[in-house]
Amino acid sequence: MTPLAFLLVLISETCSAAGQVFFKHAVDGNPRCKAAKLTAGVAVMAIGFFLWIGLMSRFQLSYLYPFDGLNRIILMFAASIFLKEKMTIDLWVGVALICAGVLLVSGS
Repeated sequence: MTPLAFLLVLISETCSAAGQVFFKHAVDGNPRCKAAKLTAGVAVMAIGFFLWIGLMSRFQLSYLYPFDGLNRIILMFAASIFLKEKMTIDLWVGVALICAGVLLVSGS
């Protein structure tokens, strides 16, 4: 995988995680801002979706799909930073296992 392709995977997964954060803010926040946050969530998730479709047209799904594990890692960091959620040691162990799996698959 080229550095550009990996960057596009990272952007796609980040868009997906950002959409989830926008959705969480929309359901927990001020009702007046709900529509804007929902719209932003849908927009960034759509960007991520179309990037993913483009990547699938260039790479085998069995090679590309394990990178979807990055979504959980990015989402955990985003939840910690933007939603102020507490991260436990169990979550960190899970992230380490996901990272190890992504490295194993991407190296094959």
